[in-house]
Amino acid sequence: MCTVTFLPLNKTDFILTSSRDIPFSRQKALPPKAYEEDGVKLSYPKDGKAGGSWIGTSSKNRLICLLNGGFVDHISLINYKMSRGLIVKELLKVENIQNGLEALNLIGVEQFTLVIVDWNKTLELIEFVWDGENKYIKNMELEPQIWSSSTLYDDRVKQLRRNWFEQWQQVNKINQENILKFHHNAGIGDPTIDVMMDRKLGGTVSITSVYKEKKCLGMVYEDVKEHEKSKLIIE
Repeated sequence: MCTVTFLPLNKTDFILTSSRDIPFSRQKALPPKAYEEDGVKLSYPKDGKAGGSWIGTSSKNRLICLLNGGFVDHISLINYKMSRGLIVKELLKVENIQNGLEALNLIGVEQFTLVIVDWNKTLELIEFVWDGENKYIKNMELEPQIWSSSTLYDDRVKQLRRNWFEQWQQVNKINQENILKFHHNAGIGDPTIDVMMDRKLGGTVSITSVYKEKKCLGMVYEDVKEHEKSKLIIE
């Protein structure tokens, strides 16, 4: 889960878009659909391996998106206690996200970053990082943001991508159509670091974009390998 962008539209609405980069050999994910789990309505694409998800929304007025890795790259162990995608689903169900994050027992879980959008009282953007030893919770400014996975990109390339994002903002109207074009086309023609990434054995397999406008919440999903698109309106 490699590149995530956040675009505030106003004080209550936003667009969050995620490019998923994984080994091409990994089992194909299922497109987004609505579920009800533990009395909570969830909407998410389902990972084909562990049954969790890297991005989803819930009736708790929340969106959570996962990136692999914390602040820096790390060496993965053979086994971990649980899939990070299952943590996404559990946090979508909690009543209060701050309490839910603080209560998490992450010993034995691989490093990860969460981008959380919560709109229960006011629109909040939260970055949560687990570095394998400590949790870091940061309330972010409601302004355009971009994240790149530390397992795939070093600081130099992360800065390059921030530059592309800033340049894109200067010449494009902020809407879902244009940010999807950014996730398809941004870069310098080098598929190993461009936002639409291809490193032969792995790369971008899907793009998911969630938009909230007034009382409308929806999820656009594109399987870029199969050239399949779908849209889910979330009630």
